Amino acid sequence: MKNESVVKFGLINTIEGYSYLALVLIAMPMKYLLGIAMAVKIVGMIHGILFIIFCLLLFYAWQEAKWSYKESIIFFVASLIPFGTFFTKNRIKTYELKSFI
Repeated sequence: MKNESVVKFGLINTIEGYSYLALVLIAMPMKYLLGIAMAVKIVGMIHGILFIIFCLLLFYAWQEAKWSYKESIIFFVASLIPFGTFFTKNRIKTYELKSFI
């Protein structure tokens, strides 16, 4: 049986990571190279909403799975670094079952 809050956190971790990459690699070049400022407004808003959901689900997963503060901080800091969330995927997968054993 899987820990649902950790599964949801893993999913939003991936989605939020892709939105961050879209913001940095697509929307920002469109703004600064092509002069299309609306790209950053739209993608930035989507990313911001996803980041808030990420933080909420991180909190719920931390509570339910009884992660240490250090572990939660690692997940949070990784979300601030481009490609960082993708390096934590395996760590999250181990917690999906670990919290029930």
